[in-house]
Amino acid sequence: QVQLVESGGGSVQTGGSLRLSCVLSERPFTMGHMGWFRQAPGKEREFVAAIFWSNGATKYADSVKRRFTISRDVAKNALYLQMNSLKPEDTAVYYCALDEEPGLPERPSLYDHWGQGTQVTVSS
Repeated sequence: QVQLVESGGGSVQTGGSLRLSCVLSERPFTMGHMGWFRQAPGKEREFVAAIFWSNGATKYADSVKRRFTISRDVAKNALYLQMNSLKPEDTAVYYCALDEEPGLPERPSLYDHWGQGTQVTVSS
């Protein structure tokens, strides 16, 4: 069973930066895309960003474009999310996820594996 281990969350002030990491315990036979999602208290889990493993193509939610950057390290089986210009509304638990087959990266129900989540708190 593939496990995803996240790290890098924390507390910052408005305008600060954080870098999240997600490492796979093993690489499944097929790798479609990986994504970051977030969930704030009382809200549904929402799409943040995704990257297609084969070619590095990326997709972002409008709310994080030009502030967040998703990247991957194929050799290390690792996924990253660089978050700059953070805002209080970015406060949430952030999850990385893996979809073994390429599909619709914005849909959390299509992902096969999930990390445990890491808390990001942005204070004003």
